[in-house]
Amino acid sequence: MTTTGIGHIATFTRTAAICAAAAAMAIALAGCNKTAEEKKAFADRMAAPTAVVMPASKGEPVEGGLAKEPDGYPSFGAPLTAANVQMSDEQAADLQHQLTALGAKRQSGAITEAEYQRRVTEMRALAADHGAATLSEITK
Repeated sequence: MTTTGIGHIATFTRTAAICAAAAAMAIALAGCNKTAEEKKAFADRMAAPTAVVMPASKGEPVEGGLAKEPDGYPSFGAPLTAANVQMSDEQAADLQHQLTALGAKRQSGAITEAEYQRRVTEMRALAADHGAATLSEITK
């Protein structure tokens, strides 16, 4: 028996179809092997996060955290407020100027590397402590 190019193509196609069917069957059966704990863990990962409703800091607390229209639907028209006082443009510019000056002093050799690292460590400590101190001040 003589095989031609078409015969090779037909054999390859049949083999590919059988392999694809076997792979699909293996994938379908793989989902059946999960334990109850695995299914519960998967459901917990896929669950929507729970909402945290914060109490009002000023004025009267609003039911559900949103203002309601007379017809009972929530109103999204009220302006949003920040969680804390935001940094002003002047404060940001002053801080940027300080950091730029510190970098320039380091490059020019006006301060030693040890002094530069000391100031950087001081600023990092301030950043770490400031967040916790502000949070405790807010929650009082």
